[in-house]
Amino acid sequence: MSLAAETRRAVDRRPFLRTALRAGVVNYTAAARVLAVDGETDAIATALRRYADELPAYETDSRDVRVRMESGIGPLEDASDDADALVRVGGQALGPVGGDRTAIVATGDVDAAALAAVLARLTAEGLSPTAAGVAGDALVVVVERLEGANALRTVEDALERVGSQSG
Repeated sequence: MSLAAETRRAVDRRPFLRTALRAGVVNYTAAARVLAVDGETDAIATALRRYADELPAYETDSRDVRVRMESGIGPLEDASDDADALVRVGGQALGPVGGDRTAIVATGDVDAAALAAVLARLTAEGLSPTAAGVAGDALVVVVERLEGANALRTVEDALERVGSQSG
């Protein structure tokens, strides 16, 4: 495998680096030093520059969504009752039962890219969801009750700038 192909493969295994290349915010020499690619740092940096030139520019779009917060979320006793479940992961369903969590629910133009953007922003803000999912036109993130207001603002902000999936 050529050095250029090996470098591309190493970048593609790190989505954050690929996104940074698309956005034009990478120090190529520093990135070359941390990639597990056999070769001279300068040659790897050159391969990174060339790869970045071939990638589509990083663009974001705002999503048309309505975001709301629902408190009192917890595990549903009867996991088979889909009517009350806001999110279900495996056999665990969460819904309004007077629990100690808060759900942030976004409805409208949502998809996996929107969920990824939301989770990345929540992580950057130090917020740790206990559950999350997207299906149809609904995205749900469940956080601890006291994190609700901060999570709501973070989700709204994240959905204003969702990275495009082209390239």
